[in-house]
Amino acid sequence: MLEDRLHAREKLLFFNKEYIAEFVYGGIDGAITTFAVVAGAEGANFNTSVVIILGLANLIADGFSMSVGNFFSTKASRDNFDRHKATEYWEVDNLPDREVEEIREAYAAKGFQGELLDQVVEVITSNKEVWVDTMMKEELGMTQDDKTPVKTASVTFISFVLIGSIPLLSYLVAGSGLHAGNTQLFLYSSILTGVALALVGSLKSLVTQRSLLVGIGETLLLGGLAASLAYFVGDVLQKAFS
Repeated sequence: MLEDRLHAREKLLFFNKEYIAEFVYGGIDGAITTFAVVAGAEGANFNTSVVIILGLANLIADGFSMSVGNFFSTKASRDNFDRHKATEYWEVDNLPDREVEEIREAYAAKGFQGELLDQVVEVITSNKEVWVDTMMKEELGMTQDDKTPVKTASVTFISFVLIGSIPLLSYLVAGSGLHAGNTQLFLYSSILTGVALALVGSLKSLVTQRSLLVGIGETLLLGGLAASLAYFVGDVLQKAFS
């Protein structure tokens, strides 16, 4: 029972809390970039079908690109950690006296002295795995990240597509038969995107541990600026080439 409760605390929206950052930033990027495409297309007075095509193409291509980048970034970080850890294992096996002295120096710098320092060094160096992990942290400032490249990339892609599709919902519904002018569709898209960004911004505050209002406000402001710029560029280009 206790284990179930502890496990539940590590979950949020059906995924591990350690992946909130990937979900948040994938969602923010998806909503903002897709809405920017919608705003640019609206500024250029494109019809509904063109908005849908451009939006979906951007959604899939950018989502995949972002997830691939996340995959290789996470993999590179894990490979770098594993390479340094292998080096530390070799040094513990082949240069034990030097490694013991480095442990002693690290904990002496923390204020340990005399017999207590000797005990700490003895306990740490009596277990090779603990010894190496301590060297990784104290000497190199590196700790193991349990997040896997596949999971981080998957969460990024799913959140990008899931949240990024929201700006397109009104156009997709219109394309399936709802009669509404482009101005109305863009208004609906703006409202839906604002709600989506507010929700993701509130999640962002959990990641950054900042004020909920600040997290929502920053996200909405960034989305609004991106959309305004895209709308302006679309309007200018449409007038220049019409």
